[in-house]
Amino acid sequence: MPRQKNSPSSKVAIGNNPERSRTHNRRVVLEAVRLHGPLGRTAIARLAHLSSQAVSNIVGELLDEGLLLECGRLRAGRGLPPVQVMVNPDGGMTIGVEIAADHIVTVLVDLTGQIRMHRAIPLGNTAPDLIKQRIKVEIDRACEAVPGAGDRLLGVGVVMPGPFEIEGMSSVGPTTLPGWSGLNASAILSEATGRTTLVENDATAAAVGERLHGVARNLKNFCLLYFGVGLGLGTVTDGRPLRGAFGNAGEIGHIIVAPGGKPCPCGNRGCLERYASWHALKEHLSAKGIVCDDPSEIETLPRDARPFVKEWIAEAATYLSPVVGMLENLFDPESIVFGGALPDAILDDLIAALEPLPLSVASRRQRAVPRVMRGATGQLTAALGAAALPLLETVTPRLDTATELADEQDL
Repeated sequence: MPRQKNSPSSKVAIGNNPERSRTHNRRVVLEAVRLHGPLGRTAIARLAHLSSQAVSNIVGELLDEGLLLECGRLRAGRGLPPVQVMVNPDGGMTIGVEIAADHIVTVLVDLTGQIRMHRAIPLGNTAPDLIKQRIKVEIDRACEAVPGAGDRLLGVGVVMPGPFEIEGMSSVGPTTLPGWSGLNASAILSEATGRTTLVENDATAAAVGERLHGVARNLKNFCLLYFGVGLGLGTVTDGRPLRGAFGNAGEIGHIIVAPGGKPCPCGNRGCLERYASWHALKEHLSAKGIVCDDPSEIETLPRDARPFVKEWIAEAATYLSPVVGMLENLFDPESIVFGGALPDAILDDLIAALEPLPLSVASRRQRAVPRVMRGATGQLTAALGAAALPLLETVTPRLDTATELADEQDL
């Protein structure tokens, strides 16, 4: 008899008792403690659907490795109170690097998601040789900022804008990284850092960051519209990012919403990001004689410039509102998150301007979360997502592997 699938509201992946799924079970235990800790072993076993002995063994290993800490006993009921465990903030660190068209952001994050160090520097040249040198310097600085971080580094994640290796689509323009076409970014950056370096497109990584550290912490199915220089889409299904066959899933900025409209550097006309992105807002303001070189400057613009920002919000919302309905019908997400480089106030106004949203499969009265909401990781979204990539491999269960193992048990 087939095993019943988890409901979308399930908070923790289910473990598997066979020894061959031990790596998966370690992730399940870590995720349970990360989401609900501090917890006792019995509570972990109940949440993870694992035997008490399996949990006891795994918790012992994780304590020995320094990934968990004992934090006292919970006094409740009769008998000896259970020993509680929590994620050890100092048990491991990850580094995330966002390589954008005009800047590099580096963050050092601990296992609880706390940012231990962050630094942003302007970037005038994205040539691979220059990036190789710069990324090594930035990673060394991050490790030096927290004593011992280098010894506890679980991995490095790097995000950069896509699309990757698409014939016929131009690799030039304000939203891309010239000079990287035809190169293996992961191999180049792994050589530069001296560590295995995971590379992801910025929108997918941003969705991972919101999943681990932001408003999507308790969501397993959601979409994130990422407002970088351009516009990208990160999609998480059953707790895992949807990457596509070649890592290009989510290039929503290049869907055509205005046939014959504004020319796009990709080679098409009327692409969505020509109307809804940081570059589109910057271009709109420039046409009004207003120079705004950084998204952080938007909120300090003179009063007479604010109506032009509102004009852009209204225009962008007319294109984004039907796109929200389309995404809901395609992916049936629990929510759609707006995040990225734009200030929180602009994102809030943009979300408000989407109303009335079109009817879709998400149009139901009883909802645990809004159809659209703002992300919580702010302008560090992409870098935090990069830092979350190696953490995802350490902490978060591979639900596709779990399903496969569960199906094997039912045969």
